[in-house]
Amino acid sequence: MESLDREVAVYRLRKSAEATEARQAAALQLACGVDLKAALNAVGAERSRLRLRIARRLERERMRGLARHWSYDLNRHIALKQALDRLS
Repeated sequence: MESLDREVAVYRLRKSAEATEARQAAALQLACGVDLKAALNAVGAERSRLRLRIARRLERERMRGLARHWSYDLNRHIALKQALDRLS
């Protein structure tokens, strides 16, 4: 029984991580036109350029939120922040 509980916990953690990555990938693709897997595999100047691009989009999203703009999306904001954190 303990083994089954452990397997259930591992499964839930894996599914949660997959859902988080899917949200980040979708937000990054929609907001910046950047593929998350390609960005994570980038190195050097390319990775720095992608980080800068995402940081600009994140700042623009933040400004939309502060202005209470109708197109602001908290989920997109969070996903962009998480993607930027993963790249940094």
